[in-house]
Amino acid sequence: MSEKAIYVVDGARTPFLKARTGPGPFAASDLATQAGRALLLRQPFAPQDLDEVILGCAAPSPDETNIGRLVALRLGCGHKVPAWTVMRNCASGMQAIDSAMVNIQEGRSELVLAGGVDALSRAPLLYSDAMVRWFAAMMQMRTAGQKLGHFLKLKPAALFAPVIGLMKGLTDPMVGLLMGQTAENLAWRFGIDRQQMDEFSVRSHQRALSGRAAGHFDEIVPVVDANGTVYAVDDGVRDDASLAGMAKPKPFFDKKYGNITAANSSQITDGAAWVVLASEAAVARWNLKPLGRIVDSQWAGLDPAMMGLGPVHASTPLLQRNKLTLADIDYWELNEAFAAQVLACQAAWQDDAYCREQLDLPGALGALDDERLNVDGGAVSIGHPVGASGTRIVLHLLHVLRREKAKRGVATICIGGGLGGAMLVETC
Repeated sequence: MSEKAIYVVDGARTPFLKARTGPGPFAASDLATQAGRALLLRQPFAPQDLDEVILGCAAPSPDETNIGRLVALRLGCGHKVPAWTVMRNCASGMQAIDSAMVNIQEGRSELVLAGGVDALSRAPLLYSDAMVRWFAAMMQMRTAGQKLGHFLKLKPAALFAPVIGLMKGLTDPMVGLLMGQTAENLAWRFGIDRQQMDEFSVRSHQRALSGRAAGHFDEIVPVVDANGTVYAVDDGVRDDASLAGMAKPKPFFDKKYGNITAANSSQITDGAAWVVLASEAAVARWNLKPLGRIVDSQWAGLDPAMMGLGPVHASTPLLQRNKLTLADIDYWELNEAFAAQVLACQAAWQDDAYCREQLDLPGALGALDDERLNVDGGAVSIGHPVGASGTRIVLHLLHVLRREKAKRGVATICIGGGLGGAMLVETC
């Protein structure tokens, strides 16, 4: 638990744009720049007054290496403001906040722009290793005859088949499972059926729609593409979401025995989110009006094949260290990687055997109230641009706490590779 107050002064995010056919209208750096520019324009300090910029990104394009620095320069922070990139898979945006928090605690920084971004629609198609070897051999050929002979040996069907970069990125190399297959493991472990997953997913869309109608997403800033088209809302939220519609898609990750579909999973999405973090001295110097403060954070590891339970493993010690129970938390943002995964987290906390064997507790921790969880929907409806989601849930949680006149919340997320992250926040 931090003894030095770390304030969240303000934040902004782009609309989350669902990946459809081909690359989306924005590169990751475009999204982060537009959201960051809108956020910084309303601050009393200049971009050059920041002590550092930290940006989480899981899948930057080759021309966006150290995307944090690239975006900081585009934001006008100048050459002297250090900027860097962090990657903790699904929690990259939360890691950026955590890294900023540590630097403020240590006195290395006072005012930090931290966030996350990904443009997953632009994940590359790759050549297979066999095709790369074919190209390499071609480059070594000296004569036209050699090259022609080599070309005639080409087997297009075998070599031209693209390798989908996103699928490789969403596959755990240790256990050889796609993230959705790890969620199927959780569904089997806790007896979660298709009906429960689909009901959860419909509710996510309904809550996102209700939140939009009530003006609960004022952290979103519109973005404009090169053709002048304005994007102002999360475009994956469905106003026609229904159980009948959810029942139509076939299982994607385990076609024979599974229940997890594209509809009850988080959406492949492009988006960016930022927060401004400040020390008490910076708040006083710039006369800032914080949304709240980061009280504490926790990271945890677990079996990669059960990675969706990361929020349970991270949030439990966070609560224990701060002498809190599940019931002491006013609101939760638990990233909806999959409907089954969120339901499994709730089930694990109520499972005596799991809590004893995996969490070293005397018995079940308790029930997490649905009415205090993801009250404006989550990644199933809003989308999950991997690098940005950790920042989004922290920022939105603070907005929920303030509008509900509540005090305390936990933002938590599962992380590919068998990890979990959690942050305890409070309103000021």
